[in-house]
Amino acid sequence: MCQLILASGSPWRRQLLNQLQLPYHWTTPDIDEQPYANESPTALVERLALSKAEAVTQDWPAHVIIGSDQVAVFNQEILGKPVDTTAAQAQLARFSGQHVSFFTGLALIDTHNNSRRLCHERYDVVFRQLTHKEITNYIDREQPLDCAGSFRMEGLGITLFERLQGDDPNTLIGLPLIRLCQWLREAGLDPLG
Repeated sequence: MCQLILASGSPWRRQLLNQLQLPYHWTTPDIDEQPYANESPTALVERLALSKAEAVTQDWPAHVIIGSDQVAVFNQEILGKPVDTTAAQAQLARFSGQHVSFFTGLALIDTHNNSRRLCHERYDVVFRQLTHKEITNYIDREQPLDCAGSFRMEGLGITLFERLQGDDPNTLIGLPLIRLCQWLREAGLDPLG
């Protein structure tokens, strides 16, 4: 019996969750993802992760629901997903030789016993110096328009970096698996059980 629900339409989060080899269903929650005025990156990703999970609780009683969301932060500015190639090129050009932080919110709601867990994880990347041609070629090949920061870590995005810093590299892709596994074990859904 499937007791696990992923409240996300992200194919990247599904790929990560697939690694745990637990049966699950996924659904795309309909929430407003606009940041509030003066909302910090950590407050934003936690609110959105929890909102995604809460948005589907009525449809999935007696289930464990995962919500997650991510933002990139550069020079204290919250950056969303680029909407087009021009925006992606501009983001990567700004990041060239710079440090960018990624914050990923994680929520787990167990609708059977009404328990909730909420946190955020941080992962930092240092981009190497990028040429215009490298940026253009990268975007043409990967089309990372649906990714915060305009890159996919799990693809050619790794070629953009000088250094990575953080506890769980899955956080950079959008789902902190180390923390999630801890919470799943506590909820009785141990991937190795």
